[in-house]
Amino acid sequence: MADWDLKKLHILRTLQERGTVTATAEALHMTPSAVSQQLTGLARALGVTLLEAHGRRVRLTDAAQLVLRHADAVFAELERADADLLGHLRGEAGRVRVGAFATAIPALVVPAVQELRGSHPGLAVAVREAEAEAAYELLAHGSVDLALSLAAHAPTPRDPRFSRVSLLADPLDVALPAGHRLAAAPGLRLADLADEPWIFGSSGPWSQITTTVCESAGFVPEQAHAAADWSAIWAMVAAGMGVALVPRMARAGGVGGPREGGAREEPVGGGVALRVLRADRPRRHVVAAVRRGAEGAPGLARVLAALRRAAAAQAPEEPTVQLD
Repeated sequence: MADWDLKKLHILRTLQERGTVTATAEALHMTPSAVSQQLTGLARALGVTLLEAHGRRVRLTDAAQLVLRHADAVFAELERADADLLGHLRGEAGRVRVGAFATAIPALVVPAVQELRGSHPGLAVAVREAEAEAAYELLAHGSVDLALSLAAHAPTPRDPRFSRVSLLADPLDVALPAGHRLAAAPGLRLADLADEPWIFGSSGPWSQITTTVCESAGFVPEQAHAAADWSAIWAMVAAGMGVALVPRMARAGGVGGPREGGAREEPVGGGVALRVLRADRPRRHVVAAVRRGAEGAPGLARVLAALRRAAAAQAPEEPTVQLD
């Protein structure tokens, strides 16, 4: 393969533009003899004649013109590479891979991606659904660049592998059958539902959150039915089979929700009434994590900033009591 020396190709292209060795030397701040030596070396490396005498001047050969056509394509590609690299360094281009639990995707990740498509179209975000344990394995192994999880199921802040960023305190509302005797009761508290049949997952984060919240209210919930899918939980509540806690973020995934700032006294549709638990104010906390040391990567920082803005749009105005 021929030796395509970019510096020497640049000299040849400048000679084509300037017309003489002397003018080329002046433009490149070289001596005429250095220009001639570089072009002789390029001709030797490529195995072709690049210049021919034309009176007191030199003229580019057909082989030189062919070389320059390819050189122009190479230089154009290098310009594009420089632009892409600069965009990457500024966080305006590249690819960030996000692992997130199911309800965080429509509520936080999708709005962040939509924002970035408008503001930084060269920055691609690849999304992978993964619960906490799997998400942090992917993060540790380099398969994703950022993981979203509930704080209660994230590595501790002391874990040397990761840096955590708090995103959102997600309120938990209670879903009751539309005709339930407490569907419109004023000042509803969790303790008022101590004797109700409850619907929540048989294991995993949501099971732990439901039992922890209810135990904080002074009772152990009786699990009448086990389900992890929100549409399944919604359907069972609508059928009068029990009550359930529903995260506010789940509304972004298609589950109905209360009006902002207050309890909803009327059914929200599908035979379900949602109530804001003003007295209890249960919350689940959502965090983002990245590999420690990667926080300053420009593209990753832009994704984190977009996630923060998406979380801020979800955040309630009223004060909260934390539940981590």
